Amino acid sequence: MTNQNVLVPDTKSGIGLKITVMLPNSSIFSPAAAAAPGKYFAPKKVMKRLETTTDGAGTKINAWVDSMRDSSPTRVKSSASTLSETEEQRSWIARHPSALGKFEEIVKASKGKKIVMFLDYDGTLAPIVSDPDQAFMTNEMREAVRDIARYFPTAIVTGRCRDKVFSFVKLAGLYYAASHGMDIEGPPKKRKYKKGNQGVLFQPASEFLPMIDEVYKTLLEKTKSIPGALVENNKFCLSVHFRCVDEKRWGGLVEQVRLVLNQYPKLKLTQGRKVLEIRPTIKWDKGRALEFLLEALGYANSKDVLPIYIGDDRTDEDAFKVLRDRGQGFGILVSKVPKETNASYSLQEPSEVKDFLRLLVEWKRLCLRPQY
Repeated sequence: MTNQNVLVPDTKSGIGLKITVMLPNSSIFSPAAAAAPGKYFAPKKVMKRLETTTDGAGTKINAWVDSMRDSSPTRVKSSASTLSETEEQRSWIARHPSALGKFEEIVKASKGKKIVMFLDYDGTLAPIVSDPDQAFMTNEMREAVRDIARYFPTAIVTGRCRDKVFSFVKLAGLYYAASHGMDIEGPPKKRKYKKGNQGVLFQPASEFLPMIDEVYKTLLEKTKSIPGALVENNKFCLSVHFRCVDEKRWGGLVEQVRLVLNQYPKLKLTQGRKVLEIRPTIKWDKGRALEFLLEALGYANSKDVLPIYIGDDRTDEDAFKVLRDRGQGFGILVSKVPKETNASYSLQEPSEVKDFLRLLVEWKRLCLRPQY
């Protein structure tokens, strides 16, 4: 058992209370990590396509470039190819129908249960943009998220650092699971825009901060010769954005990143949407952050909860898989194109996410109206 400070809501007052609870080690870390504090072990199956041993460095680099190309915008294709893709789209939508079209089905499943909302940020609440510092959400989206948080416990689960995503969202009544869930913070005692009142719930990778800062400085130097490359420090992880890098330079960018990481075996390289992610090799991701927050809210083994997670990225698949494995709740993938996913439903873009959140709020308001 491990002592952890967590923030749980007082259901009568609506405020957060910081308490210390005993959590079983096995529910958060691997037994090896629990037995040897400070020593972390990577998951056994992490992006097999990209991280398995190959014939040489060149083969591995090519695998990374192929994967990076998969996340590129759709190119102009022949009419025959377009027809084939239309059929693929229809088949995919049949398996992952629109959450808007199936809204009644979703709320029907919530009967007698408490909905808990989990929302990715980039590509979900805000559009993907060339400059990550300009990824602003609209005022209408902010209002929709604010209203959702009034009725349901709500968490922003993102690869961004906590301060950055908070500066975008500007809503204090939420949980923030930043740096892919490695920096979790709860709502303040007073529901107003004031960061200083918030309490940190959990930071499982604190000891990696000096190492991550060191790698960040090295990568800034190593990638400055590659036009368009941008290295973002998300505190407990790093993001190397290649959205503005010429495709011919992707191989060189990956090679530079891997050469740096060869000196840091406790860090791992994964890929998101137009971004390379560098994270500590601990068994922690957005899925485990979701489980941690459900436990902090008192729903660890409850059948009376319906988690809904909305996200657009590969890193959100960890959370979708948790929900599918639990047989409880729904994952909603934000995507205009078919993707392999563990999500149950889909939405095409942030504007549809906003519409879904508004529908959920209106449904809840109707449920709460006095019946005469």
